Amino acid sequence: MTTQDERSDFAPRARGFLTDLAAHNDRDWFRAEKPRYDAEVRRPAEHLVARVATALAGQTHSTVRAKLFRLHRDVRRSEDKTPFYTHLHASWTPPDGHAWYFGLSPEYAAAGTGVMQFDNAQARDWATAIDGPQGDALAALLHDLNARLDPPELDAPPEPFACDHPHADLLRRTGCVVWIDGLYGALCDDPEAALLTAFDRLAPIHDWLDRAL
Repeated sequence: MTTQDERSDFAPRARGFLTDLAAHNDRDWFRAEKPRYDAEVRRPAEHLVARVATALAGQTHSTVRAKLFRLHRDVRRSEDKTPFYTHLHASWTPPDGHAWYFGLSPEYAAAGTGVMQFDNAQARDWATAIDGPQGDALAALLHDLNARLDPPELDAPPEPFACDHPHADLLRRTGCVVWIDGLYGALCDDPEAALLTAFDRLAPIHDWLDRAL
């Protein structure tokens, strides 16, 4: 059983480890610090991910697939040969819907919802939605939430959309994850409550995506 003190220690300890990892990103250092990683990052994160999955399953009345992403990088096709990510990421995905995300690093603490990469059908549905009234609705939601999107992947909207389209920035995306930043303080108080509160704020975006895609 995880105590309240252990829960409140999770964010500062995890961020402390990730800060140290960023300064010593090599396998020998990580191997020596593996017991610390397991105790301060991996096991507390696994417990948090499981608790949030249970809560989301209760809210959605469905099974939620939870995933804690590995720190190890696949460097085989990358010019960057540093062996480890210096952020902690997790996701929760229902069977018929879009995922929720959590990210913690030395620089940010954020919760999100959306689709990392559209498949072909989703890309078509996304363009159709953004080109119509639903595009105006999404833009209004993003403004009201003061939410953040990752930079668009395309240099210009795909054909037949013009570069001066009112939602050209949205059309230039090959996926859409909407983030709420600034969660570190709340994570230090109660990480589970912080994430569930953020996901509740993101519910209008989650619902928009479920309708549009």
